[in-house]
Amino acid sequence: MATNEFYTQKPLPDAGPPQYSGYDSGQAPSSSSTPAPPYSSSQHLAPADRPSQGVSPSPFETVFDDHVYPASTHQTTPTSSQHRLSHQDTSYHGVSPVRSDDMAYHPATDDIPLQSYSQRLPKDAEMQDHVYDASQAGPPRRKKGRVRFGELGMLGSGRKKIPFVVYFLTLVQVGVFIGELVKNGTETGSPIQIRPSFNPMIGPSSAVMINMGARFVPCMHNIVGIQDHDGPIDWPCPSTTSNDPNLPENKCTLSQLCGFGGVPEPAYTLGTPLDTKPEPNQWFRFIVPIFMHAGIIHIGFNMLLQLTLGRDMEKSIGSIRFFLVYMCAGIFGFVMGGNFAATGIASTGASGSLFGVIALTLLDLLYSWKDRASPLKDLAFIILDVVISFVLGLLPGLDNFSHIGGFLMGLALGICILHSPNSLRRRIGDDVPYASSRVSGGSLEQGSPPSFVKNPVGFFKGRKPLWWAWWLIRVSALVLVLVVFILLLNNFYVYRNTCGWCKYLSCLPVSNWCDIGNLQLTDLP
Repeated sequence: MATNEFYTQKPLPDAGPPQYSGYDSGQAPSSSSTPAPPYSSSQHLAPADRPSQGVSPSPFETVFDDHVYPASTHQTTPTSSQHRLSHQDTSYHGVSPVRSDDMAYHPATDDIPLQSYSQRLPKDAEMQDHVYDASQAGPPRRKKGRVRFGELGMLGSGRKKIPFVVYFLTLVQVGVFIGELVKNGTETGSPIQIRPSFNPMIGPSSAVMINMGARFVPCMHNIVGIQDHDGPIDWPCPSTTSNDPNLPENKCTLSQLCGFGGVPEPAYTLGTPLDTKPEPNQWFRFIVPIFMHAGIIHIGFNMLLQLTLGRDMEKSIGSIRFFLVYMCAGIFGFVMGGNFAATGIASTGASGSLFGVIALTLLDLLYSWKDRASPLKDLAFIILDVVISFVLGLLPGLDNFSHIGGFLMGLALGICILHSPNSLRRRIGDDVPYASSRVSGGSLEQGSPPSFVKNPVGFFKGRKPLWWAWWLIRVSALVLVLVVFILLLNNFYVYRNTCGWCKYLSCLPVSNWCDIGNLQLTDLP
């Protein structure tokens, strides 16, 4: 139908003004009425019965109606859906399409004023008004809000991934702790230490933890005060429940206490040099303690942090990066503690590894500072958490050096393996997420650099000066942490230099707390 047919209608002969159901004569329709659908009741009448030109259109038939736009692409015959729509259209206006003999309109029997048009249309014949729907052609774009505390702000974070490493480590650590309780129950008759003293962490005795792999320096190398001790030393057995030195359970050798096949016994001769061979060398005690814990309270707090902060961090940076930071931070923390902590203290726990994860969280805050809702508040929370943890590490029997070492390693490795800060990445155009895949939405991302493994030359080609500067900082951090790690290992096994003031980083000078567990008193100033 041509468009102008809607505006050139012929009047019906002998037809009076149309009557509208629900209105008094002469009353104008309400302004809240829905605009008339794009169909006229006269289009199906005979040519002689159609209204002639010169008669003003119906108040519902105005030039502001949407008749100029096709309402549907479906082609129907006049006797099918289009005819039904015509019937619904006139009934909507209170006029029946059926004419009587006197050619006058009569009100429809089911006329309902202001009735919703969509309710009266058959479901298969509903049509949409393209004029009003044009502004809603697509889903509204959501404006990304700023990152709040507890959320990762690094570009590419928040993806739906399964943190396999966190779940695997948690299962192993819980299983090892259950083994500690079983071992303590087998040796002492109780799963937790209650004699000769109660373990405040609610866990096994120190002798049992040493026998199962805790970091214990006498099992790892010669020590001043042990190797050159004037006479043999009796060591507590894993089954000890008393402080009486005359009981057999307190007369084990160092080899029996260390376990794992034993270690060479010290010379116990005054003046024996420390480089005497063979010497204890259970180096794996830098790694095994990561999976051990001193009690229910200890493992409870660590696993809570690991299953929340650690899980989100792994999902953000990937399992490989997370595993590297987790293990390296834990090992570095135990190496630092082996150099500066009291040599007679058995150290266990994943605290060093988790402090490395906390360091990654601090870097995430700094990297996404401008994207944060309240960065100063987030920084205050992280600093408060770190300070509380370090203060607790000053209590007797705790190794604060593992915390410090893990945190420092986390910072260094975080700079090396994490992506650049968000502001820097936007400046250099490197907004690629952490995922190794560079496919987004089924197509390769535009402008993504090639993989280093597949194209080493192309990976560095076209990089901006800021990118090279940041990579120089990364390389420097990696070199620095490797040098420090080698120096600490060399000092632990070769030089064995001690630090007179370093002990105050792990203890408070109260009631001789700094001398508890120290087997090197003769070597300290």
